[in-house]
Amino acid sequence: MATFLYRLGRLSFRRRHVVALIWVALLTLAGVGAASAPAAGNSSFSIPGTEAQKAFDLLEQRFPGTSADGATARVVFKAPDGQKMTDPGNKATVQDTVKDLSDGSEVVRVTDPYRAKAVSKDGTIAYAQVSYKVSGMELDDAAKDALEDSARDAREAGLTVEIGGDALQAVPHTGSSEVIGIAVAAVVLVITFGSLVAAGLPLLTALIGVGIGVSAITGLASALDLGTTTSTLAMMIGLAVGIDYALFIVSRYRAELAEGREREEAAGRAVGTAGSAVVFAGLTVVIALVGLSVVNIPMLTKMGIAAAGTVAIAVLIALTMVPALLGYAGRKVKPMGEKGKLPGRAKKEQDRPAKPNLGTRWASFVVRRPVAVLLLGVIGLGAAAVPATSLELGLPDDGSQPTSTTQRRAYDLLSEGFGPGFNGPLMVVVDAKDSDDPKAVFAETGDEIKGLKDVVTVTPAQPNKAGDTATITVIPGSKPSSVTTENLVHGIRDAGTDIKADTDAGVLVTGSTAMNIDVSEKLNDALVPYLVLVVGLAFLLLIVVFRSILVPLKAALGFLLSVMAALGAVVAVFQWGWLSDLMGVEQTGPVMSMMPIFMVGVVFGLAMDYEVFLVTRMREAYVHGEKPAQAVVTGFRHGARVVTAAAVIMMAVFAGFIGSSESMVKMIGFGLAIAVFFDAFIVRMAIVPAVLALLGRKAWWLPRWLDRALPNVDVEGEGLRTRTDRDDENRELVRA
Repeated sequence: MATFLYRLGRLSFRRRHVVALIWVALLTLAGVGAASAPAAGNSSFSIPGTEAQKAFDLLEQRFPGTSADGATARVVFKAPDGQKMTDPGNKATVQDTVKDLSDGSEVVRVTDPYRAKAVSKDGTIAYAQVSYKVSGMELDDAAKDALEDSARDAREAGLTVEIGGDALQAVPHTGSSEVIGIAVAAVVLVITFGSLVAAGLPLLTALIGVGIGVSAITGLASALDLGTTTSTLAMMIGLAVGIDYALFIVSRYRAELAEGREREEAAGRAVGTAGSAVVFAGLTVVIALVGLSVVNIPMLTKMGIAAAGTVAIAVLIALTMVPALLGYAGRKVKPMGEKGKLPGRAKKEQDRPAKPNLGTRWASFVVRRPVAVLLLGVIGLGAAAVPATSLELGLPDDGSQPTSTTQRRAYDLLSEGFGPGFNGPLMVVVDAKDSDDPKAVFAETGDEIKGLKDVVTVTPAQPNKAGDTATITVIPGSKPSSVTTENLVHGIRDAGTDIKADTDAGVLVTGSTAMNIDVSEKLNDALVPYLVLVVGLAFLLLIVVFRSILVPLKAALGFLLSVMAALGAVVAVFQWGWLSDLMGVEQTGPVMSMMPIFMVGVVFGLAMDYEVFLVTRMREAYVHGEKPAQAVVTGFRHGARVVTAAAVIMMAVFAGFIGSSESMVKMIGFGLAIAVFFDAFIVRMAIVPAVLALLGRKAWWLPRWLDRALPNVDVEGEGLRTRTDRDDENRELVRA
């Protein structure tokens, strides 16, 4: 592989005009496609195989035109102090509002609070429910404006009016904080390279790669049903890895120049060595992201594949466009050690004894005190992981919104007037098509549910026109995200199993609360198979890269430490509320159900990035004859500064998304930023060298039969070294 990439790097350097033209053409094509593509709304949320989804599908068949999965809005009214909603003036205001709400072209139906008995027992609170044909993200602005205008008119009449539900769901925005992340990355690159030109190359190539990836996602969003979160996460990960991959290529190029090689040769060798690490690091990230498809949640699968595509583009750009731009930069990119100094001064400084850099001094310390460093690192990460033991998973509802929003105020008013469970009604679908007496089955199902714990209200069955299917609404006594409500859902399903055995009628539970429960269970069930698949494939890949058993094993165990510590930090901030003001978390609550499995996938890929970049330098030194402990120090001398810069850049990019208005993006941005910190600075910079120092030569042990069976990918560039030695001999013969 090193030889192939070496030739690719030299070709890209030499044919830089063609390479640059190809990438600019791809960027233009993707941009035109994105600009001309129809706008896409929120990705449809379906969970194949879950009972809640089966119930939604059945409703579409048996109750056509009801838009069971369409947007809903609950317009909640509260009378002024000392008045009731049944007072004539207040009642007239509500009925006028209901009439106004019914005029929209996307409105399916609006319930009158007085006919639907949607007035609280004390008469102070009432609500009207509006059902729409399309989802909240697909509602046009006119429908949302009409909803808000109706509420404003009722407020002017003296009522307190708030709007809950997903009809006012807004397109998430990230604000300007991600720009700050890119600015921090630019500063780190300038400090690392000491040159604006060298620092600008990784930024430029990363932005081009992300531009192509995000534009392609935008262009295909409507056709492939991709949501706005998909492109945001692709941008987040694409920026981080794009800058890092280019950073490693440029750093190795400058190191090759410092050894006296010509620029084209240096570009080829940089791509042949650091480029090999980029390829395998990128493969681990792609495996982790594509592996999300095993969860079988379409939205998560699309997010993973889209982000993986952006990572693949970042790898290709690092291997081709970076050497091409190095060709354009010419002598403006200085050899490592010069940093823009005058040639004479640089030469004088090179004649002086080189002072060990910080990476060398740190690695030497770790090699001398491996046990102490190992224990300190493991204990520290273990302490950070403690909050993860109280991890609570769930999907956000209006109760998790900030108290400043109308959705949250509507949620609180409904809880006050009708009880906390009213915000999470359960819809029970009874399929009596194969039963002899459907009406009796409907009545029996309602009676069975009434006998369960934590049930406040069970509405009469509402059959379809054919009379073979009915819906029953169940109001729990507890809030939607509580364990008690989850137990009630399972209790109804258990009762449905008995009814199925007696009457051949199917009983399904759905609604947003039941869907959230099913999603959480599906994600929990998929976590172990996902870990086995992703870690297993990456473990095999790393065996090929490092030609070792213990090094990949150590890498996987270190990843588990960092991801558990990161989950602990997420729980502390978003669930417990620590530093919530600093992070802009207005409302604490359960951690997003998909957060653990998504973090596992992304963090594993990024953790393997640093493992590959840092340890391949150690492996290269060991293969070329250095002792194990010295190889660790050599790896840090060449790689620690660059890996540190890469980690800081990645943290800055991820942290930039903490300012997003989308709670999932905010949480993922924080989780990935803190995970990179734990993995890069504690696991890879402390625990890894400590373990390698303790293992010595055993770290690089590989059974002979396996060594013969594995392909030789030559990540260390041994083939290039042999080639260079041969070229040097030929030059000496020519001179003679």
